[in-house]
Amino acid sequence: MGNNGEYLADCRARVGFDLLTNRWNSVVLFALVDGPMRPGRLRAAIGGISAKVLNETLRRLEYGGLVMRRAYAEAPPRVEDELTDLGHSFMVPIRAMGAGSAEHGHRVLEAQDRADEASATA
Repeated sequence: MGNNGEYLADCRARVGFDLLTNRWNSVVLFALVDGPMRPGRLRAAIGGISAKVLNETLRRLEYGGLVMRRAYAEAPPRVEDELTDLGHSFMVPIRAMGAGSAEHGHRVLEAQDRADEASATA
């Protein structure tokens, strides 16, 4: 952050904001909080995510050091994804966002309903 509170292009806070604002990142991290999972089980636990999008999300999180992929030399091949220590550290803001959403989510939905009604009558 800059001296006057403005966000600079190279501000490190943007790393966290980018991570947390991606639609699936927080969901995948939250799903992995209890331990390693195979992609198929992870996808079933999350629901509503395609195999392609899950794979892209896991790769993005692995690239950022939040998820580690383990491949086992078995037949058939088996892989598991799990949170790294860095990934676990991001659970603090993710849980806070989840708690805030649980407490205030209905207000956001009500505001959206009002906006939809207003634009339908305009």
